[in-house]
Amino acid sequence: MKRLLTVTGIILFISYGFFQIYVGYIGIDYHLGAYWAGLALFAGFIFRLSLPTTIGAFFGAMDVFGWHWALAALFAAPGLALVIPGVLNAIISAIKR
Repeated sequence: MKRLLTVTGIILFISYGFFQIYVGYIGIDYHLGAYWAGLALFAGFIFRLSLPTTIGAFFGAMDVFGWHWALAALFAAPGLALVIPGVLNAIISAIKR
């Protein structure tokens, strides 16, 4: 059972990554064209630059799929769901001292 959950989690994680790359491509294609979308994917894979694809995923989810901006931001950068409360907690802790 543990292996099944592990394999399922890995498959879902990889699928999410590929879907995010796809949405990033269509988001950049929608705003800048296919040439820039291909260049952003090339830069992402060769030079490990994920920012263009992340921005493209945000605009792809928001403008192409019609999602709300907050949901599109959570889709494009899911780490923000953990970073923002941590930063707010650090600020509140610093103010209380």
